[in-house]
Amino acid sequence: MKPVKVLHTLYIVLILSAAAASAPSKTPPPDIFLITIDTLRADHVHCYGYTGVATPALDALAKDGVRFTQAFTPSPITNTSHASILTGLLPGSHGVTDFGVPLSVSHPTVAELLKAQNYHTAAFIGAVILDSKSLAPGFDRGFDYYDNFPEHSSTKSRWGRLERRGMDVVEHAENWLSKHPAGPHFLWVHLYDPHDPYEPPAPYSQVYKDHLYDGEIAYADSALAHFITYLKRSGMYGNSVIVAAGDHGEGLGEHHEDTHGIFLYDSTTHVPLIVKLPGPRGAGAVVTAQVRTLDIMPTLLELASASAPQKKDGDSLEPYFDGKSEAARPAFGETDYPLRFGWAPLRSVRSDGFKFIEAPRPELYDLPLDPAEMTNKYEPQDARVEKSLAMLAEVRSKEAQLQGSSIPAQESSLPDPKDKIEEQNLLHTAMIAAEDNRPADACKTLEKALALDPKSPTALRQLGELELQAGDHVQAAHHFKAAAEIRPDDAVALFHEGQALEKTRDLGGARDVLEASLKLVPGQFEARLLLGQVYLGLKDPAAAEDQYEAALLLQPGSVEAQLGLADAQITKGNFAEAAQSLQALSKVQAKNAHLFDLLAKAYSGLGKKTEAQQAATKAKLLSSNK
Repeated sequence: MKPVKVLHTLYIVLILSAAAASAPSKTPPPDIFLITIDTLRADHVHCYGYTGVATPALDALAKDGVRFTQAFTPSPITNTSHASILTGLLPGSHGVTDFGVPLSVSHPTVAELLKAQNYHTAAFIGAVILDSKSLAPGFDRGFDYYDNFPEHSSTKSRWGRLERRGMDVVEHAENWLSKHPAGPHFLWVHLYDPHDPYEPPAPYSQVYKDHLYDGEIAYADSALAHFITYLKRSGMYGNSVIVAAGDHGEGLGEHHEDTHGIFLYDSTTHVPLIVKLPGPRGAGAVVTAQVRTLDIMPTLLELASASAPQKKDGDSLEPYFDGKSEAARPAFGETDYPLRFGWAPLRSVRSDGFKFIEAPRPELYDLPLDPAEMTNKYEPQDARVEKSLAMLAEVRSKEAQLQGSSIPAQESSLPDPKDKIEEQNLLHTAMIAAEDNRPADACKTLEKALALDPKSPTALRQLGELELQAGDHVQAAHHFKAAAEIRPDDAVALFHEGQALEKTRDLGGARDVLEASLKLVPGQFEARLLLGQVYLGLKDPAAAEDQYEAALLLQPGSVEAQLGLADAQITKGNFAEAAQSLQALSKVQAKNAHLFDLLAKAYSGLGKKTEAQQAATKAKLLSSNK
């Protein structure tokens, strides 16, 4: 190459290098980690002034980020509160007001909106109540990976069946990140440990043996520390956004509420909220203005330069990060959980230094003078009450528009939950005992609840369920019947009553309650199967055939429904159709003794003695090999 051409080439290279050096480098989008710690009260975290527990991971995160001292959840229930965090909507807006209620596709989640921005998304949950295949349908929308629980657990232990230890949750998250290093990432990590029952592992069970709730918090904090150490070691921490928040708090006996879900006092609605931003921005800042967990979703979207949906109840926390705003935001609270027990739902407004709780017996608290909410100052003509009612009416109107429904009437005729809290504590204790396979303890506790209220439909139904499991079918049927008489729209109680009556061979009674249950909720697959069986027992194969066909519409691949249908056809004398369907099914159910027993009957009805004998022999052989 000629010297002049070499110099010219070097000159161009130098110019391009200089231009590249002077051009502003584009900051990559931040990795985003949403850490929700279940049942975590703000006033039980060390950096919030509590000395009864060590929370070094949360404390360190607060030093690197912005700590909000007055953050409130709109709901004291796990599924409802998390739906609000993921959508930025109030419970009445997103509609997930109880367990098992699907999150509507009309409400986009933060995962969906970040995925649209090319984020790699994953969720790691610590409790089966957030499993998207069962109790939290729709929560997995937008996640590339959602760490559900196994459909069939082989263990009777709580761990792995109902709950995962925090360290297991973060290790699942870390393993996924290691296998998917390309960013940006959005991870939701849910630590369930502080939720009751309080059973922290060693050494926390010993260090905090006199206050196990705090032991669970300390253990969850250690899991968080493990995850943050991983992020630092992998180089993700510096440019990341990390939000750590409680989804709701815990009663701990305040206002006589042992756990949460029933009331809207600060004990269950005031939560910690810490936001660590990329780089040193906001490090160590403390914001005392009142904000909401509703604000998390729009905040994450703004930090990721993603557009927030038009329909939202929360607002970005961005104005607080650099001290641009000190304005308090009104915090609304909602709980429909009391409706489960036949009690009135509650609504609340926390604004301008007071809290109003809408209940059959309304409440008003002057928070600066009465932070524990012990002295009810409610007067109907109080200006703060009138303002609160107007604010709640506006919220209801907006929620109705989002749900596409009319404004629901208030259930003021139902009992006030304040009058039922002792009963609720017993019902919850019984539920935990049943989950932990302690049926005797559960039964004793339910009997105490029934001593308080002999017409408690929840206690009657729970007691019936325990008796059904124990094989005491007569008593179970009695309790289910009593529950259904008090709450005639309880399809589950009627179904269980049908199960118990079928076991006692009261087939006519079983038929009647199963029909009533299916009239309320037609899509009950198990009820259809059982009713088909009952009709066969009543020598009504045509009605049985109808039920099995309805069951197959619900679950077309069900072997049990196909066998039931064939049984009904054989009883009707429709041998050819039964034989044809059973022959096809035998190719994939070659070891099903009941199938070959039915096939023998079908062949016999068709006069095919040889085939009938072969099928009967195979049925007998398969039965003997079980």
